[in-house]
Amino acid sequence: MLTERQLLVLQVIIDEFIQTAQPVGSRSISKKGEVTFSSATIRNEMADLEEMGLIEKTHSSSGRVPSEKGYRFYVDHLLSPFRLSNKEIHSIQETFRDQMLEFERVVQKSAGILSDLTNYTSIILGPEVFETKLKQLQIVPLTPQTAVAILVTNTGHVEHRAFNIPQEIEANDLEKMVNILNDRLYGVPLVQLHEKIFNEVGDLLKTHTRNYEQAFQYLQAALLNEQPAKLYVGGKTNILMQPEFKDLEKVRSLYAMMEKESEIVHLLRSEHPGIHVKIGHENEVDAMQDCSLITASYALGDDQIGTIALLGPTRMEYNRVIKLMNVLSSEMTDTFKSWYQGE
Repeated sequence: MLTERQLLVLQVIIDEFIQTAQPVGSRSISKKGEVTFSSATIRNEMADLEEMGLIEKTHSSSGRVPSEKGYRFYVDHLLSPFRLSNKEIHSIQETFRDQMLEFERVVQKSAGILSDLTNYTSIILGPEVFETKLKQLQIVPLTPQTAVAILVTNTGHVEHRAFNIPQEIEANDLEKMVNILNDRLYGVPLVQLHEKIFNEVGDLLKTHTRNYEQAFQYLQAALLNEQPAKLYVGGKTNILMQPEFKDLEKVRSLYAMMEKESEIVHLLRSEHPGIHVKIGHENEVDAMQDCSLITASYALGDDQIGTIALLGPTRMEYNRVIKLMNVLSSEMTDTFKSWYQGE
């Protein structure tokens, strides 16, 4: 349990370091108007905070910098309500004023405005990956050994996927499987087909079709291709502006990670609704362990959730960034809701 003095010293150190990126010493702390105790007392409190693992020394200075544990405590317990400027709020709202913009363009602009306002890198998982649902499946034989699966989605998109049929599988078995799949998978998002088939439909298919394992092996090749996810990235080069990333090896690792879209999609899909903050080594990806990743959710309909993410150094303006993401996610949700309802 930290004392009030320790809480104040920790907050001053983190706030100062976020603004300056320079280690913070007792003399600097003593000049703050809210600090009324002596430099000796400040040094004692800093020593205790260091012993707790909340701050740490640097090699080049007698000052202290926040540790990952310190940032986590700060985010969980010390953030104060933040008031955005009228200009910042206006910038976000302007993104959604043009009702003639396409869905995709709104998401692109949202990623851009978030990176512009924060000088960090923004990433938004596009809506297509969530909203596309299966409407109908057809199998059209081409030859005794080949067929085409035709997937029709709720958005009107028609996709053709060719696959091979082994000799032991009869056409009527495939037809039975397709009828079952159409009955059970209508309205299921394409990204959830794999889970639904294996967890809910597999036993039913096995009961009603012969040579189930062979037939299903070939059918799943047509159905369960990974769906492309659209990512919108804003301010990818902003990371170069942060003093923490003067190390070219760090920058290369981050850029290589950002090129792996499937890895980013996995990270964003795994987040639950709401706002979440991962600091340093709380991130699973090695290249992100000098970064903080803040995610927020936005809704596209009653059961469709998208994700906004902001990637920056652990020395991030957490209270301002969290407020910005709250406002942006609310604006996106309200805008998309009105579009869905035809308002």
